[in-house]
Amino acid sequence: MSTDHAIQVRGIKVQVVRKAIKNLHLGVYPPNGRVRVAAPKAVSNDAVRLAVIGKLGWIGRQRRKFLGQARQSRREMVSGESHYFLGRRYRLRVVEFEGSAAQGVKERPGIIELNVRVGAGTSGREAVLDAWYREQLREVAGLLMEKWQRKLGVEAADWGIKRMKTKWGACNADSRRVWLNLELVKSPPQCIEYIVVHELVHLVTRRHDERFFSLMDRHLPSWRARRELLNSAPLPHVVWPC
Repeated sequence: MSTDHAIQVRGIKVQVVRKAIKNLHLGVYPPNGRVRVAAPKAVSNDAVRLAVIGKLGWIGRQRRKFLGQARQSRREMVSGESHYFLGRRYRLRVVEFEGSAAQGVKERPGIIELNVRVGAGTSGREAVLDAWYREQLREVAGLLMEKWQRKLGVEAADWGIKRMKTKWGACNADSRRVWLNLELVKSPPQCIEYIVVHELVHLVTRRHDERFFSLMDRHLPSWRARRELLNSAPLPHVVWPC
């Protein structure tokens, strides 16, 4: 179980989550530089404040990076819009039809053709595109999961895809379950591979410790460049938590 609350440190709101962990972890998250600290239950708020104060320079740099990062505008799901798939930019073409035929997506050179019933509306069109995105990511990631479980000598009990607001992926080492963010389907395949490897390595070591980085360096030496490529992409238009 974890408990959380917020404290103020030099005018910065810091979310503090206390867990049954050994070390304190500090993170800054998009899109506006939200600051979160995961701390052992025995660590006091004063100790958390000191840790945050010691990282104020780094926190400031991370927040400025997020605030200056390009953001996608809200998608209206109309013909001519730009949409991304596996790192490439496509133009959306909406084709409406009447009747009971199946709705779906066709990928063409430079075009994502969205076939929907008349009157589907923005949310209906989004649902059709998201279903196609999910299918494509499951196919790409499924091959990568199989490849890297074999290479790393680990086995996930299960893995799935869902929308996540602050993470590209997640791993529950206790249940041995891996989650991938649906937004990854818009990123280049090498970035998807980086996240798959990252989460599977957490089945070997839970923390971002020396062993974690050693395994990443050994098995995927280019992981830092892939991470930079992934994190430099325009942020999606989503409603983020305050």
